[in-house]
Amino acid sequence: MRVVVSGGGTGGHIYPALSLIKEIKKNHKNAEILYIGTAKGLEADIVPREGIPFETIHITGFKRKLSFENFKTVTRFLTGARRAKQLINKFKPDVVIGTGGYVCGPVVFAAAKLKVPTVIHEQNSVPGLTNKFLSKYVDRVAICFEEAKQFFPKEKVVFTGNPRASDVLDINPEAGRESLNLNPNKKTVLIVGGSRGARPINDAFLSVIDEWSKKDYQVVYVTGAVHYDAVMEKVKGSNHSDNVIIKPFIHNMPDVLGAIDLIVARAGATTLAEITALGLPSILIPSPYVTNNHQEKNANALKTSGAAIVVKEQDMNGERLQKDIDNVLTDTKKWNEMHLAAKKLGVPLAANNVYQLLKETAR
Repeated sequence: MRVVVSGGGTGGHIYPALSLIKEIKKNHKNAEILYIGTAKGLEADIVPREGIPFETIHITGFKRKLSFENFKTVTRFLTGARRAKQLINKFKPDVVIGTGGYVCGPVVFAAAKLKVPTVIHEQNSVPGLTNKFLSKYVDRVAICFEEAKQFFPKEKVVFTGNPRASDVLDINPEAGRESLNLNPNKKTVLIVGGSRGARPINDAFLSVIDEWSKKDYQVVYVTGAVHYDAVMEKVKGSNHSDNVIIKPFIHNMPDVLGAIDLIVARAGATTLAEITALGLPSILIPSPYVTNNHQEKNANALKTSGAAIVVKEQDMNGERLQKDIDNVLTDTKKWNEMHLAAKKLGVPLAANNVYQLLKETAR
């Protein structure tokens, strides 16, 4: 099986692609993969480190307002499509899949024009411009939220879930506890604002820093590397106890997710895929700085099902944060209801679902 994979810009597009590649190789030991990304995206660093053959094209995104830069983008798109055609003709894939980001535009478009079977994977409840455009040309559209179905030709849509969810099947909760020196007899809440952190969540956490020591549960707080020093400087004069663990970043996140009872987080598609696969109750604070406000719409899908509490960033403060955490961790009935609701939304075999879709679509 020969597969071209394209996705880039953010981890939310790259990590699902890597999870899918892992699944393809599990089923086809001799599978050949070519990953096409951009030289400046995160994929240029992440993908080669995984030992996956990697090629690049040059492309930028469209501005939402009328701009001369958009004319340049059209030229880059056409040039990128020509380069992608060359790569595809040389590699001769059985199928091409785009997992999101601007780079998918010329790559998947080129494949469709060459009559190579194509699939796009949409992680969010509201698709971006690239996937909306590509949906007219591709053979199949894989989605992770039922809410996304309305944006695509219905005859092409298949609900698969996010391949990243499959990674939590191999977690080691005990290793997660040991890595943070957690007390296994205490409930644990993880508060995280994404890989780079989120200042409003930092501010809410710090405003009640002395109160956390009075709680019966443990708090793991991930500041994001860029905020860590500033947070620790503010913590110096506080009375927080050993039940508060502050880290700049967690590298073994799947294992840690298996060791906790509640998560406070943004509402990125990858995060939601992981926590629903585990059936983990959540308090979600969607980032208001993303395209189409898709994080709030992602979060509301969980809220509607009873799996999450959703708080807008503008409404978040320390008192509200502690109250919501207390309400979940001290109410066993509520925790169980949220756990079952999240589990019902989870698609832990998502990587296999997307793999099967590729196999069916491939020539």
